[in-house]
Amino acid sequence: MSGVSSAGFRLRVTYAKSGRCRFLSHLEVTRALERTCRRAGLPYAVTQGFSPRIKMAFGPALPVGTGGLCEAFDVWLTRYVPPATAAEALARVSAPELMAAGAAYVDGREASLTAGSSVARYLVETEEVDARTLREALGAQVRTGELRLEHQGKTKVFDLPRVLPKEPWVEVGEDGEVRAHLTVLIGPDGSLRPETLVLAALSSIGAPGIVTRVTRTEILRP
Repeated sequence: MSGVSSAGFRLRVTYAKSGRCRFLSHLEVTRALERTCRRAGLPYAVTQGFSPRIKMAFGPALPVGTGGLCEAFDVWLTRYVPPATAAEALARVSAPELMAAGAAYVDGREASLTAGSSVARYLVETEEVDARTLREALGAQVRTGELRLEHQGKTKVFDLPRVLPKEPWVEVGEDGEVRAHLTVLIGPDGSLRPETLVLAALSSIGAPGIVTRVTRTEILRP
């Protein structure tokens, strides 16, 4: 059966992080989801050692303040539970802004969620800037080929052709809000925060504008 190994049944749960839960740290999110699995009554496996914990693994961390529509974690079960049953049990006890959306078993030999993630798509919502200005600012920044950031006396340089597999694009939503869509390379050493690129691009041409919300909409895995 797919998802079963000597470690148990590997169930992959998808969830969304929204609202006030955007401001939880990754550690706070993992602890909240552990409690959700406990309350759902799933037959979870536990780790070995002096401080046994639920055997779980999480996808790439979201920065504090960033929401996610496609987040996921793996939890190992000691016995088979139909995925729909598990998803319903988790949804019943999930916080509305950290809601379990679905579940499916994955092969025990499959790469971890972190190792198997390489590219993410983001939606950056803005105010006080028009679509044409934001489009021109992002285009000009991308054409420079790099983004230099100063932080605590150190300079970090992002090679934009490498970290942006796809050209950013800008649209106007139904509510008139100007939104930028960015596709960003992610990895164990961190990644370019999309709002940083948007704000740097606007600053480089002296244009106003603020970022009101950032949401990871999709994680692409090989």
